[in-house]
Amino acid sequence: MKRILIADDHEVVRSGLRAIIEARPGWTVSGEASNGQHAIALALETRPDVIIVDYSMPLMNGLEVSRRIKTLRLGSEMLILTMHEDEEILTEALLAGARGFLLKSDAAKHLVSAIEALLNGEPYFTSVLLEKLLSEYRLSKQNISVARLSSREQSVVQLIAEGQTNKSISVILKLSVKTVETHRASAMRKLRMSTTAELVRYAIRKKMVEP
Repeated sequence: MKRILIADDHEVVRSGLRAIIEARPGWTVSGEASNGQHAIALALETRPDVIIVDYSMPLMNGLEVSRRIKTLRLGSEMLILTMHEDEEILTEALLAGARGFLLKSDAAKHLVSAIEALLNGEPYFTSVLLEKLLSEYRLSKQNISVARLSSREQSVVQLIAEGQTNKSISVILKLSVKTVETHRASAMRKLRMSTTAELVRYAIRKKMVEP
């Protein structure tokens, strides 16, 4: 019998999750917790195979619960449940030791698949966030880090993002317009960009300028 612990501060959510879990042969709910501290206590008491924990909970949030469970070495797999479509939260969850991440809006359709994956030692992530992560990864691979630009190229990109023209940049940096154009072209080539708008977005993303 596979034991699954549910931790969510909303009773209606816990009831819905319990109904899905207990409809599955060989699965049982080992306990329900309404806050993070209670979740830790129940995990120590029941040693569940999977812990479903809400990202936002009183006393101790889902990420902290996951960190504590990892430290306790209970062998429980963590499934973070959240209503937020935020890839940064997913990254934080992974760092906290969770191997599953599911949007509450997807729970009715995908909870069983998520739990099955974790029971089989496989990770499970909500598809929409996985796509976002892959997009970010592809973008980061496409765009070479700002550290790969020379200091002069960084300065030129920053000033372009601030709305300066090649002529005004030449005055600010005390360079010829032709040299500014050369640095601009070199930066765009390294970053594999073809428009000023792309450079501006890059500068904002790299915190070179404020949006």
